[in-house]
Amino acid sequence: MNLSLVDPFILAQDYPDALTGKLKSGRATCIRFNRKGDFLASGRVRAAPPQDLLRRIGNFLQLDGTIVVFDTETNGVAHKLRGHTRQIQSLSWSQDGRYLLSSSQDWKCILWDLKDGSERQTVKFEAPVYVAELHPYDHLVFVASLFEDQPVLVDISKAQPSIRVLPSAPKREPINDPDYNIKQASQDAKQSTCITIFSSTGSHILAGTNKGWLNIIETQSCETIHSTRLCNGFLIYLRLAASGGDMVSNASDRVIRTIHVPDLSQPNLDIDNIKVEVEHKFQDVVNRLAWNHVTFSSTGEYVTASTFMNHDVYVWERNHGSLVKILEGPKEELSVVEWHPHRPVVAACGIETGRIYLWSIITPQRWSALAPDFVEVEENVEYVEREDEFDIHPKEEIHKRRLDLEDEQIDALTIEPTKGDFEEDAFRMPVLLNIDDSESDEEVVAIGPGTMRRKSPGEGKEWLNGGTEATAAAEEKGQKRAGTVGTKTTNKPRKR
Repeated sequence: MNLSLVDPFILAQDYPDALTGKLKSGRATCIRFNRKGDFLASGRVRAAPPQDLLRRIGNFLQLDGTIVVFDTETNGVAHKLRGHTRQIQSLSWSQDGRYLLSSSQDWKCILWDLKDGSERQTVKFEAPVYVAELHPYDHLVFVASLFEDQPVLVDISKAQPSIRVLPSAPKREPINDPDYNIKQASQDAKQSTCITIFSSTGSHILAGTNKGWLNIIETQSCETIHSTRLCNGFLIYLRLAASGGDMVSNASDRVIRTIHVPDLSQPNLDIDNIKVEVEHKFQDVVNRLAWNHVTFSSTGEYVTASTFMNHDVYVWERNHGSLVKILEGPKEELSVVEWHPHRPVVAACGIETGRIYLWSIITPQRWSALAPDFVEVEENVEYVEREDEFDIHPKEEIHKRRLDLEDEQIDALTIEPTKGDFEEDAFRMPVLLNIDDSESDEEVVAIGPGTMRRKSPGEGKEWLNGGTEATAAAEEKGQKRAGTVGTKTTNKPRKR
Protein backbone atom coordinates (compact mmCIF):
# COMPACT_ATOMS: atom_id res chain seq x y z
CA MET A 1 0.00 0.00 0.00
CA ASN A 2 1.38 3.39 -1.03
CA LEU A 3 0.72 5.68 1.94
CA SER A 4 1.30 8.82 -0.13
CA LEU A 5 -1.77 7.99 -2.23
CA VAL A 6 -4.09 7.43 0.74
CA ASP A 7 -6.38 10.02 2.22
CA PRO A 8 -4.98 10.81 5.70
CA PHE A 9 -8.46 11.09 7.20
CA ILE A 10 -9.22 7.47 6.28
CA LEU A 11 -6.08 6.29 8.09
CA ALA A 12 -7.62 7.51 11.34
CA GLN A 13 -10.06 4.57 11.32
CA ASP A 14 -8.95 1.95 13.81
CA TYR A 15 -10.76 -1.18 12.61
CA PRO A 16 -11.23 -2.82 9.20
CA ASP A 17 -14.51 -2.81 7.35
CA ALA A 18 -14.29 -5.10 4.30
CA LEU A 19 -12.69 -8.29 3.00
CA THR A 20 -9.79 -7.19 0.81
CA GLY A 21 -7.58 -10.23 0.18
CA LYS A 22 -6.83 -13.94 0.56
CA LEU A 23 -3.68 -15.98 1.10
CA LYS A 24 -3.30 -19.61 0.15
CA SER A 25 -0.54 -22.15 0.71
CA GLY A 26 -1.91 -25.48 1.78
CA ARG A 27 -4.53 -25.64 4.53
CA ALA A 28 -3.70 -23.24 7.35
CA THR A 29 -4.74 -24.15 10.90
CA CYS A 30 -3.07 -21.34 12.87
CA ILE A 31 -1.51 -17.96 12.06
CA ARG A 32 0.60 -15.38 13.89
CA PHE A 33 2.05 -11.97 12.97
CA ASN A 34 5.54 -11.04 14.07
CA ARG A 35 6.11 -7.94 16.20
CA LYS A 36 6.70 -5.62 13.24
CA GLY A 37 3.86 -7.03 11.22
CA ASP A 38 5.88 -7.51 8.02
CA PHE A 39 5.60 -11.33 8.15
CA LEU A 40 2.71 -13.69 8.85
CA ALA A 41 3.48 -17.26 9.85
CA SER A 42 0.92 -20.01 9.25
CA GLY A 43 0.99 -23.65 10.27
CA ARG A 44 -0.88 -25.95 7.97
CA VAL A 45 -2.47 -29.37 7.75
CA ARG A 46 -3.04 -31.54 4.69
CA ALA A 47 -6.47 -32.90 3.84
CA ALA A 48 -6.93 -36.56 4.67
CA PRO A 49 -7.14 -38.94 1.68
CA PRO A 50 -10.13 -41.27 1.27
CA GLN A 51 -10.43 -44.10 3.77
CA ASP A 52 -10.02 -46.84 1.18
CA LEU A 53 -6.75 -45.26 0.05
CA LEU A 54 -5.52 -44.96 3.64
CA ARG A 55 -5.84 -48.70 4.10
CA ARG A 56 -3.47 -49.21 1.16
CA ILE A 57 -0.83 -46.53 1.67
CA GLY A 58 -1.00 -45.87 5.42
CA ASN A 59 -1.51 -42.67 7.40
CA PHE A 60 1.71 -40.88 6.56
CA LEU A 61 0.02 -38.69 3.92
CA GLN A 62 -2.63 -37.23 6.23
CA LEU A 63 -0.76 -34.35 7.80
CA ASP A 64 2.32 -32.49 6.63
CA GLY A 65 3.04 -29.99 9.45
CA THR A 66 4.67 -27.40 7.18
CA ILE A 67 5.07 -23.79 8.34
CA VAL A 68 4.66 -21.10 5.69
CA VAL A 69 5.85 -17.52 6.26
CA PHE A 70 4.11 -14.87 4.14
CA ASP A 71 5.43 -11.41 3.32
CA THR A 72 2.56 -9.07 4.21
CA GLU A 73 3.71 -6.37 1.78
CA THR A 74 3.65 -8.61 -1.31
CA ASN A 75 1.40 -11.44 -0.01
CA GLY A 76 4.02 -13.86 -1.33
CA VAL A 77 5.61 -16.89 0.34
CA ALA A 78 8.88 -15.81 1.94
CA HIS A 79 9.87 -19.03 3.69
CA LYS A 80 8.83 -22.64 4.22
CA LEU A 81 9.85 -24.64 7.27
CA ARG A 82 9.53 -28.43 7.30
CA GLY A 83 10.16 -30.51 10.40
CA HIS A 84 6.80 -31.49 11.89
CA THR A 85 4.80 -34.50 10.79
CA ARG A 86 1.42 -33.54 12.27
CA GLN A 87 -0.88 -30.56 12.48
CA ILE A 88 0.63 -27.31 13.79
CA GLN A 89 -1.07 -26.18 16.99
CA SER A 90 0.51 -22.80 17.76
CA LEU A 91 3.18 -20.34 16.64
CA SER A 92 5.16 -17.80 18.65
CA TRP A 93 7.66 -15.19 17.44
CA SER A 94 10.68 -13.91 19.32
CA GLN A 95 11.01 -10.23 20.14
CA ASP A 96 13.44 -9.49 17.28
CA GLY A 97 11.57 -11.65 14.75
CA ARG A 98 14.51 -13.96 14.07
CA TYR A 99 13.23 -17.05 15.90
CA LEU A 100 9.90 -18.83 15.58
CA LEU A 101 8.59 -21.46 17.98
CA SER A 102 6.11 -24.03 16.66
CA SER A 103 4.16 -26.70 18.52
CA SER A 104 2.47 -29.66 16.88
CA GLN A 105 0.37 -32.74 17.49
CA ASP A 106 3.47 -34.84 16.85
CA TRP A 107 4.44 -34.09 20.51
CA LYS A 108 7.29 -31.78 19.47
CA CYS A 109 8.20 -28.12 19.79
CA ILE A 110 10.75 -26.73 17.34
CA LEU A 111 12.62 -23.43 17.57
CA TRP A 112 13.40 -22.19 14.06
CA ASP A 113 16.19 -19.80 13.10
CA LEU A 114 14.76 -17.78 10.22
CA LYS A 115 18.19 -16.48 9.22
CA ASP A 116 18.76 -19.74 7.35
CA GLY A 117 15.56 -21.69 8.06
CA SER A 118 17.29 -24.27 10.26
CA GLU A 119 16.05 -26.03 13.40
CA ARG A 120 17.78 -24.41 16.35
CA GLN A 121 16.39 -26.87 18.91
CA THR A 122 13.77 -29.62 19.04
CA VAL A 123 12.05 -30.74 22.24
CA LYS A 124 10.00 -33.95 22.36
CA PHE A 125 7.33 -34.30 25.05
CA GLU A 126 5.29 -37.24 26.29
CA ALA A 127 1.97 -35.79 25.11
CA PRO A 128 0.61 -33.59 22.30
CA VAL A 129 1.11 -29.86 22.81
CA TYR A 130 -1.84 -27.48 23.08
CA VAL A 131 0.01 -24.15 22.99
CA ALA A 132 3.65 -23.10 23.34
CA GLU A 133 4.69 -19.48 24.00
CA LEU A 134 8.16 -17.95 23.85
CA HIS A 135 9.56 -15.77 26.63
CA PRO A 136 9.19 -12.11 25.60
CA TYR A 137 12.91 -11.35 26.06
CA ASP A 138 14.64 -14.75 25.97
CA HIS A 139 14.06 -16.91 22.90
CA LEU A 140 15.66 -19.90 24.62
CA VAL A 141 12.89 -20.17 27.23
CA PHE A 142 9.29 -21.12 26.53
CA VAL A 143 6.24 -22.48 28.31
CA ALA A 144 4.06 -25.28 26.90
CA SER A 145 0.60 -26.63 27.73
CA LEU A 146 0.28 -30.39 27.23
CA PHE A 147 -2.73 -32.56 26.54
CA GLU A 148 -3.91 -34.28 29.75
CA ASP A 149 -0.62 -33.44 31.45
CA GLN A 150 0.90 -30.71 33.57
CA PRO A 151 2.33 -27.58 31.84
CA VAL A 152 6.09 -27.24 31.62
CA LEU A 153 8.67 -24.47 31.55
CA VAL A 154 11.47 -25.35 29.14
CA ASP A 155 14.98 -23.88 28.97
CA ILE A 156 16.91 -24.83 25.80
CA SER A 157 19.98 -22.71 26.40
CA LYS A 158 22.03 -25.90 26.89
CA ALA A 159 22.42 -29.00 24.78
CA GLN A 160 20.13 -30.94 27.10
CA PRO A 161 16.83 -29.04 27.56
CA SER A 162 15.77 -28.29 31.12
CA ILE A 163 12.09 -29.09 31.69
CA ARG A 164 10.35 -27.93 34.88
CA VAL A 165 6.77 -28.95 35.68
CA LEU A 166 4.36 -26.15 36.61
CA PRO A 167 1.53 -26.60 39.12
CA SER A 168 -2.11 -26.64 38.03
CA ALA A 169 -3.77 -26.57 41.45
CA PRO A 170 -4.91 -23.07 42.50
CA LYS A 171 -3.61 -21.34 45.59
CA ARG A 172 -6.24 -21.29 48.32
CA GLU A 173 -6.45 -19.74 51.74
CA PRO A 174 -5.67 -22.25 54.54
CA ILE A 175 -8.68 -23.52 56.49
CA ASN A 176 -8.47 -25.39 59.78
CA ASP A 177 -10.78 -28.21 58.74
CA PRO A 178 -9.16 -31.57 57.89
CA ASP A 179 -12.21 -32.95 56.09
CA TYR A 180 -12.55 -29.80 53.97
CA ASN A 181 -8.86 -29.83 53.11
CA ILE A 182 -9.06 -33.48 52.02
CA LYS A 183 -12.03 -32.67 49.79
CA GLN A 184 -10.23 -29.67 48.27
CA ALA A 185 -7.10 -31.74 47.67
CA SER A 186 -9.11 -34.37 45.77
CA GLN A 187 -10.71 -31.63 43.64
CA ASP A 188 -7.37 -29.94 42.96
CA ALA A 189 -5.98 -33.27 41.76
CA LYS A 190 -8.45 -33.07 38.86
CA GLN A 191 -7.19 -29.65 37.81
CA SER A 192 -5.37 -29.47 34.48
CA THR A 193 -3.96 -26.44 32.69
CA CYS A 194 -5.37 -25.63 29.24
CA ILE A 195 -3.40 -22.48 28.34
CA THR A 196 -0.22 -20.80 29.60
CA ILE A 197 1.32 -17.48 28.57
CA PHE A 198 4.04 -15.19 29.89
CA SER A 199 3.44 -11.79 31.42
CA SER A 200 4.69 -8.71 29.57
CA THR A 201 8.10 -8.88 31.28
CA GLY A 202 8.34 -12.67 31.47
CA SER A 203 8.73 -12.66 35.25
CA HIS A 204 5.44 -14.53 35.73
CA ILE A 205 3.32 -17.09 33.92
CA LEU A 206 -0.47 -16.77 33.54
CA ALA A 207 -2.17 -20.18 33.41
CA GLY A 208 -5.83 -21.03 32.83
CA THR A 209 -7.27 -24.34 34.07
CA ASN A 210 -10.18 -26.57 33.12
CA LYS A 211 -12.09 -25.42 36.21
CA GLY A 212 -11.99 -21.72 35.33
CA TRP A 213 -9.07 -20.75 37.59
CA LEU A 214 -6.43 -18.22 36.58
CA ASN A 215 -3.11 -19.00 38.25
CA ILE A 216 -0.22 -16.54 38.42
CA ILE A 217 3.03 -18.52 38.64
CA GLU A 218 6.46 -17.06 39.35
CA THR A 219 8.84 -17.98 36.53
CA GLN A 220 11.96 -18.31 38.65
CA SER A 221 10.53 -20.50 41.43
CA CYS A 222 7.66 -22.13 39.46
CA GLU A 223 5.30 -21.54 42.40
CA THR A 224 1.75 -20.23 42.28
CA ILE A 225 1.55 -16.86 44.05
CA HIS A 226 -2.09 -15.97 43.30
CA SER A 227 -5.24 -17.64 41.96
CA THR A 228 -8.57 -16.18 40.85
CA ARG A 229 -11.61 -18.01 39.57
CA LEU A 230 -12.95 -16.35 36.42
CA CYS A 231 -15.71 -18.80 35.45
CA ASN A 232 -17.12 -22.26 36.12
CA GLY A 233 -16.06 -23.71 32.76
CA PHE A 234 -12.57 -24.21 31.39
CA LEU A 235 -10.43 -21.39 30.02
CA ILE A 236 -9.76 -22.03 26.33
CA TYR A 237 -7.42 -19.17 25.46
CA LEU A 238 -5.59 -16.21 27.01
CA ARG A 239 -3.98 -13.30 25.18
CA LEU A 240 -2.20 -10.17 26.43
CA ALA A 241 -2.53 -6.77 24.83
CA ALA A 242 0.53 -5.05 23.39
CA SER A 243 0.78 -2.87 26.50
CA GLY A 244 0.83 -5.92 28.78
CA GLY A 245 -1.65 -4.41 31.24
CA ASP A 246 -4.78 -6.05 29.81
CA MET A 247 -5.71 -9.62 28.97
CA VAL A 248 -8.59 -11.22 27.08
CA SER A 249 -9.90 -14.71 27.85
CA ASN A 250 -12.11 -17.15 26.00
CA ALA A 251 -13.98 -19.68 28.10
CA SER A 252 -16.38 -22.57 27.56
CA ASP A 253 -19.28 -20.56 29.03
CA ARG A 254 -19.39 -18.55 25.74
CA VAL A 255 -18.30 -15.33 27.43
CA ILE A 256 -15.27 -13.27 26.42
CA ARG A 257 -13.71 -11.34 29.30
CA THR A 258 -11.23 -8.46 29.29
CA ILE A 259 -9.17 -8.45 32.45
CA HIS A 260 -6.88 -5.88 34.07
CA VAL A 261 -3.54 -7.50 34.87
CA PRO A 262 -1.58 -5.90 37.74
CA ASP A 263 2.02 -4.86 37.34
CA LEU A 264 3.85 -8.03 38.33
CA SER A 265 7.33 -6.61 37.68
CA GLN A 266 7.43 -4.46 40.81
CA PRO A 267 10.42 -5.26 43.02
CA ASN A 268 8.31 -5.05 46.21
CA LEU A 269 5.28 -6.91 44.90
CA ASP A 270 2.79 -7.79 47.62
CA ILE A 271 1.41 -11.16 46.60
CA ASP A 272 -1.35 -10.97 49.23
CA ASN A 273 -2.88 -7.85 47.67
CA ILE A 274 -2.85 -8.86 44.01
CA LYS A 275 -6.19 -8.03 42.37
CA VAL A 276 -7.28 -9.37 39.01
CA GLU A 277 -10.41 -7.49 37.91
CA VAL A 278 -12.74 -8.26 35.03
CA GLU A 279 -13.38 -5.14 32.94
CA HIS A 280 -15.97 -6.22 30.34
CA LYS A 281 -17.88 -9.34 29.37
CA PHE A 282 -18.73 -9.83 25.69
CA GLN A 283 -21.30 -12.40 24.58
CA ASP A 284 -24.09 -12.98 22.10
CA VAL A 285 -27.17 -12.99 24.29
CA VAL A 286 -29.62 -13.72 21.46
CA ASN A 287 -27.92 -16.52 19.51
CA ARG A 288 -25.68 -17.76 22.34
CA LEU A 289 -22.72 -18.13 19.98
CA ALA A 290 -19.52 -19.80 21.08
CA TRP A 291 -16.14 -18.35 20.16
CA ASN A 292 -13.24 -20.12 18.48
CA HIS A 293 -10.49 -17.55 19.03
CA VAL A 294 -10.07 -14.05 20.48
CA THR A 295 -7.43 -11.33 20.27
CA PHE A 296 -6.79 -7.64 20.89
CA SER A 297 -6.36 -4.92 18.29
CA SER A 298 -2.99 -3.27 17.74
CA THR A 299 -3.84 -0.45 20.17
CA GLY A 300 -5.78 -2.62 22.61
CA GLU A 301 -8.95 -0.56 22.11
CA TYR A 302 -10.84 -3.33 20.31
CA VAL A 303 -11.48 -7.03 20.88
CA THR A 304 -12.19 -9.35 17.97
CA ALA A 305 -13.36 -12.96 17.94
CA SER A 306 -14.23 -15.68 15.45
CA THR A 307 -17.47 -17.59 15.96
CA PHE A 308 -18.18 -21.30 16.28
CA MET A 309 -20.32 -22.78 13.47
CA ASN A 310 -20.53 -19.34 11.86
CA HIS A 311 -18.53 -17.36 9.29
CA ASP A 312 -18.57 -13.90 10.94
CA VAL A 313 -15.89 -12.07 12.91
CA TYR A 314 -17.12 -9.80 15.72
CA VAL A 315 -15.35 -6.58 16.75
CA TRP A 316 -16.12 -4.82 20.06
CA GLU A 317 -14.73 -1.58 21.44
CA ARG A 318 -13.65 -1.55 25.06
CA ASN A 319 -14.59 1.96 26.14
CA HIS A 320 -18.32 1.23 26.28
CA GLY A 321 -18.25 -2.51 25.65
CA SER A 322 -20.39 -2.26 22.51
CA LEU A 323 -20.29 -4.14 19.21
CA VAL A 324 -18.98 -1.87 16.44
CA LYS A 325 -18.52 -4.20 13.45
CA ILE A 326 -19.30 -7.67 12.13
CA LEU A 327 -16.80 -8.65 9.46
CA GLU A 328 -18.35 -10.76 6.71
CA GLY A 329 -17.14 -12.27 3.48
CA PRO A 330 -16.13 -15.94 3.56
CA LYS A 331 -18.74 -18.68 3.53
CA GLU A 332 -16.96 -20.98 5.95
CA GLU A 333 -16.27 -21.18 9.64
CA LEU A 334 -13.14 -19.36 10.83
CA SER A 335 -10.76 -20.63 13.47
CA VAL A 336 -7.76 -18.50 14.47
CA VAL A 337 -8.08 -14.73 14.09
CA GLU A 338 -5.16 -12.29 14.39
CA TRP A 339 -4.85 -8.49 14.32
CA HIS A 340 -1.93 -6.73 12.60
CA PRO A 341 0.41 -5.14 15.19
CA HIS A 342 0.33 -1.66 13.61
CA ARG A 343 -2.47 -1.50 11.04
CA PRO A 344 -6.25 -2.01 11.03
CA VAL A 345 -5.87 -5.40 9.33
CA VAL A 346 -7.49 -8.62 10.58
CA ALA A 347 -6.45 -12.08 9.36
CA ALA A 348 -8.36 -15.31 9.93
CA CYS A 349 -8.00 -18.83 8.53
CA GLY A 350 -10.92 -20.92 7.32
CA ILE A 351 -11.52 -24.38 8.70
CA GLU A 352 -12.81 -26.02 5.52
CA THR A 353 -10.49 -24.64 2.83
CA GLY A 354 -7.56 -23.47 4.97
CA ARG A 355 -7.45 -20.08 3.20
CA ILE A 356 -6.28 -17.02 5.11
CA TYR A 357 -8.73 -14.13 4.76
CA LEU A 358 -7.67 -10.51 5.21
CA TRP A 359 -9.92 -7.62 6.21
CA SER A 360 -8.73 -4.02 5.99
CA ILE A 361 -9.87 -0.53 5.04
CA ILE A 362 -10.74 0.18 1.42
CA THR A 363 -8.91 3.43 0.77
CA PRO A 364 -9.66 5.58 -2.28
CA GLN A 365 -6.30 6.77 -3.59
CA ARG A 366 -5.40 10.38 -4.23
CA TRP A 367 -3.68 10.30 -7.60
CA SER A 368 -2.79 13.98 -7.28
CA ALA A 369 0.00 12.85 -4.92
CA LEU A 370 1.91 11.57 -7.95
CA ALA A 371 2.25 15.14 -9.30
CA PRO A 372 2.87 17.77 -6.61
CA ASP A 373 1.79 20.60 -8.93
CA PHE A 374 -1.46 18.84 -9.85
CA VAL A 375 -4.60 20.01 -8.06
CA GLU A 376 -7.88 18.12 -7.85
CA VAL A 377 -10.97 20.26 -8.43
CA GLU A 378 -14.61 19.44 -7.80
CA GLU A 379 -15.90 21.56 -10.69
CA ASN A 380 -14.48 22.46 -14.09
CA VAL A 381 -12.45 25.66 -14.07
CA GLU A 382 -10.86 27.60 -16.87
CA TYR A 383 -7.22 26.70 -17.24
CA VAL A 384 -4.68 29.41 -17.99
CA GLU A 385 -1.58 28.00 -19.64
CA ARG A 386 1.92 29.22 -18.91
CA GLU A 387 3.83 31.16 -21.49
CA ASP A 388 6.46 28.44 -22.12
CA GLU A 389 4.27 25.42 -21.40
CA PHE A 390 3.81 24.28 -25.00
CA ASP A 391 7.05 25.58 -26.49
CA ILE A 392 8.77 23.38 -29.08
CA HIS A 393 12.32 22.50 -28.01
CA PRO A 394 15.09 21.47 -30.43
CA LYS A 395 15.65 17.76 -30.94
CA GLU A 396 19.28 18.09 -29.84
CA GLU A 397 18.23 19.44 -26.45
CA ILE A 398 15.63 16.71 -25.97
CA HIS A 399 18.21 14.06 -26.91
CA LYS A 400 20.72 15.53 -24.45
CA ARG A 401 18.19 15.43 -21.63
CA ARG A 402 17.44 11.80 -22.39
CA LEU A 403 21.14 10.90 -22.30
CA ASP A 404 21.59 12.71 -19.00
CA LEU A 405 18.76 10.70 -17.49
CA GLU A 406 20.31 7.45 -18.69
CA ASP A 407 23.58 8.28 -16.92
CA GLU A 408 21.90 8.41 -13.50
CA GLN A 409 22.82 5.52 -11.22
CA ILE A 410 19.74 3.75 -9.87
CA ASP A 411 20.18 2.01 -6.51
CA ALA A 412 18.05 -1.14 -6.59
CA LEU A 413 19.80 -2.97 -3.73
CA THR A 414 19.58 -0.65 -0.73
CA ILE A 415 16.61 -1.44 1.53
CA GLU A 416 15.09 1.75 2.85
CA PRO A 417 13.58 1.66 6.35
CA THR A 418 9.82 1.32 6.33
CA LYS A 419 7.18 2.13 8.88
CA GLY A 420 7.51 -0.35 11.72
CA ASP A 421 11.33 -0.62 11.70
CA PHE A 422 12.14 0.50 15.21
CA GLU A 423 15.80 -0.41 15.50
CA GLU A 424 18.49 0.39 12.99
CA ASP A 425 20.20 -2.98 13.52
CA ALA A 426 16.95 -4.96 13.55
CA PHE A 427 16.96 -8.46 12.12
CA ARG A 428 15.80 -8.74 8.51
CA MET A 429 14.74 -12.19 7.42
CA PRO A 430 16.26 -13.19 4.08
CA VAL A 431 13.55 -14.10 1.61
CA LEU A 432 14.30 -17.53 0.15
CA LEU A 433 12.01 -18.07 -2.81
CA ASN A 434 11.90 -21.29 -4.80
CA ILE A 435 9.63 -21.67 -7.79
CA ASP A 436 9.18 -25.37 -6.94
CA ASP A 437 7.56 -24.43 -3.59
CA SER A 438 4.81 -22.43 -5.22
CA GLU A 439 1.34 -23.64 -4.27
CA SER A 440 -0.83 -20.96 -5.79
CA ASP A 441 -3.67 -21.59 -8.18
CA GLU A 442 -1.33 -20.84 -11.10
CA GLU A 443 1.50 -23.26 -10.36
CA VAL A 444 4.46 -23.49 -12.67
CA VAL A 445 7.24 -26.07 -12.86
CA ALA A 446 10.70 -25.92 -14.36
CA ILE A 447 11.20 -28.13 -17.42
CA GLY A 448 14.60 -26.80 -18.47
CA PRO A 449 17.13 -24.02 -17.98
CA GLY A 450 15.02 -20.85 -17.96
CA THR A 451 11.96 -22.69 -19.31
CA MET A 452 8.71 -22.91 -17.32
CA ARG A 453 5.30 -24.36 -18.00
CA ARG A 454 2.01 -24.31 -16.15
CA LYS A 455 1.55 -27.29 -13.88
CA SER A 456 -1.19 -29.79 -14.70
CA PRO A 457 -4.18 -29.71 -12.32
CA GLY A 458 -3.58 -33.25 -11.05
CA GLU A 459 0.20 -33.31 -11.15
CA GLY A 460 1.76 -34.29 -7.84
CA LYS A 461 -1.54 -35.67 -6.50
CA GLU A 462 -1.50 -39.13 -8.07
CA TRP A 463 -2.20 -40.71 -4.71
CA LEU A 464 -5.72 -39.27 -4.90
CA ASN A 465 -6.39 -41.33 -8.04
CA GLY A 466 -5.10 -44.69 -6.97
CA GLY A 467 -1.57 -44.15 -5.73
CA THR A 468 1.17 -46.02 -7.57
CA GLU A 469 -1.12 -47.20 -10.38
CA ALA A 470 -1.75 -43.67 -11.58
CA THR A 471 1.95 -42.86 -11.27
CA ALA A 472 2.95 -45.86 -13.37
CA ALA A 473 0.36 -45.00 -16.00
CA ALA A 474 1.64 -41.43 -16.17
CA GLU A 475 5.25 -42.64 -16.55
CA GLU A 476 4.29 -45.09 -19.29
CA LYS A 477 2.43 -42.37 -21.13
CA GLY A 478 5.46 -40.08 -20.85
CA GLN A 479 7.78 -42.78 -22.22
CA LYS A 480 5.54 -43.36 -25.22
CA ARG A 481 5.42 -39.65 -25.88
CA ALA A 482 9.22 -39.41 -25.61
CA GLY A 483 9.61 -42.29 -28.07
CA THR A 484 7.62 -40.51 -30.75
CA VAL A 485 9.65 -37.31 -30.49
CA GLY A 486 12.32 -37.02 -33.22
CA THR A 487 10.79 -39.62 -35.59
CA LYS A 488 9.77 -38.51 -39.02
CA THR A 489 7.37 -40.36 -41.26
CA THR A 490 7.30 -39.95 -45.00
CA ASN A 491 4.12 -40.53 -46.92
CA LYS A 492 4.73 -42.16 -50.32
CA PRO A 493 2.60 -40.95 -53.19
CA ARG A 494 -0.37 -43.15 -53.72
CA LYS A 495 -0.83 -44.74 -57.14
CA ARG A 496 -4.04 -44.06 -58.90
